Amino acid sequence: MSVDIGNILSIRSRQSKEGWMIVLFPHCGFLSETSRMLAIARALVAQGASVTLATRGGPYRRFLEESGLPLVDLEPRLDPPGVERFLAALLSMGQPDATPMLSVPEIRAAVESEVALLRDVGARAAVIGFTLTAILSSRVAGVPLVTSHGGSFVPPVFERRLAPVPVTPPPGAEKAPAALLRFAANVAPAWVRAPVRELNTVARELGVEGVPSLAALMLGDLTLVTDLPEVLGVPRAELEAWRPWTGIFYRRSTRLRYVGPLFAELDLPVPAEVEDFLDDPSPKVYVSLSSSSAAHVRAVVARVREAGARVLVTRTVHDLDDLASDGVLVTDVLPNHLVMPRVDVAVTMGGQGTVQTAMASGTPLVGFPLQPEQDLNVALAERLGMALRIAPREGGTERTTAAVRSVLAELPRYRAAARRAQELYRGKDGPAACARAILERASA
Repeated sequence: MSVDIGNILSIRSRQSKEGWMIVLFPHCGFLSETSRMLAIARALVAQGASVTLATRGGPYRRFLEESGLPLVDLEPRLDPPGVERFLAALLSMGQPDATPMLSVPEIRAAVESEVALLRDVGARAAVIGFTLTAILSSRVAGVPLVTSHGGSFVPPVFERRLAPVPVTPPPGAEKAPAALLRFAANVAPAWVRAPVRELNTVARELGVEGVPSLAALMLGDLTLVTDLPEVLGVPRAELEAWRPWTGIFYRRSTRLRYVGPLFAELDLPVPAEVEDFLDDPSPKVYVSLSSSSAAHVRAVVARVREAGARVLVTRTVHDLDDLASDGVLVTDVLPNHLVMPRVDVAVTMGGQGTVQTAMASGTPLVGFPLQPEQDLNVALAERLGMALRIAPREGGTERTTAAVRSVLAELPRYRAAARRAQELYRGKDGPAACARAILERASA
């Protein structure tokens, strides 16, 4: 463990209501989940709570360590091959050859480690950023579960049929009518069971409530809906009054709360070479594809270059130094909230954090959504007139070049739409709203 549990227990003994211990479980295989959990943790501390960050590891663990917040390393450790397996399983979800995200032995060991921590520190709530095993460990430990990783992918969206036609239809449905694909996109998440099979095996062993569906995997006793009614299209009163009418599809304890946008503001410098790149007046495109393969990133960069733009690309976990040229700058992870306002177009996979950063920056977006939740994120920006969606399989095709070229050719129109979105987000403090909601739930 990275901290002395005894030190945390001494904090526990002094806790007032405002100093309750909240444990946050970021999945450090994802920069988005790591950074969002950090933002919530800092907001909790600012409101007087005590926090512990807990992780099995991953390429972005260093951001937790650098934060200076109490950090505990859990078992079993998540090594680089384990991260790759998890991401591959996530990307294969819904495919005929889909593999489990987590094995049963891995879930058992992780839950044991998490339960021990929750009990040792006297946690009043568990907050997860895609650390799915904590869905079970929170039940074993008897603490409320708070989720944010679902973003806006919540039942009222499905009931209003707001999930879009996917850019990548399910296998065999490529030629299905758009109306049928939209219907399936809004109905299927509550019926899909395969991704939660292993979790439910362990839940039965432990004698605790399982996870009814893929849609339920995104939900907690308190689900932080990290957007605004004006963007999502579901009125606040309707969303927050929603209740499951049956336990077949969702846990009956599920509750939803709007908290506003939640995206990374990493405390990182902008390197001098990036400053020089951003100061150049020629068209600039920022390619940040953190959950994609190296081959996909290379294909996208090549097609963006064909659109006549200079490219700033983050390498994240991939070795992309061979892409560097007069028109392409390769760099490490950047503070997106400082970089995106200074580029003409952002190219991302469609995770909510990067989409919202583009919106808050007033920057047009081209997205390659891999999963239904990402489809929704980019579609929301698309409906505002500031984004285009492309199937990931088209990343290395003329479709990508045409999309970037189209946005650059009509940049004033796309930029005006992006700045209207920016105004919606201006002044909204999502992390603070998350912290307030968590502490209210902990007091229930």
